[in-house]
Amino acid sequence: RFVPKRMVPFSFPLSKCALWDPVPMGDVIGAHVTYYRNPKLSLLEKTLRLAYRHAKQNEKKSLSCFLLGTLAVSEDGEGVTLTIDRFDPGREV
Repeated sequence: RFVPKRMVPFSFPLSKCALWDPVPMGDVIGAHVTYYRNPKLSLLEKTLRLAYRHAKQNEKKSLSCFLLGTLAVSEDGEGVTLTIDRFDPGREV
């Protein structure tokens, strides 16, 4: 499958004690959620309406907010569903 060029390898912060040998071994593999799974996005209408209303009331061109939800793997293991069910407008400070 197609792997975008903007993907970067995993990196971990430096530590005094390593639990494994950090030298790369084997072939490079993709670890993107769409590489092995069929993704679905589910968005509650109420959440979308709240976000839209907040964006319309805000006079700034750019605003900070959060869409929160859950990630679930289907029973057959072939799909991933992201269900967005909450909107958090965040804080100005």
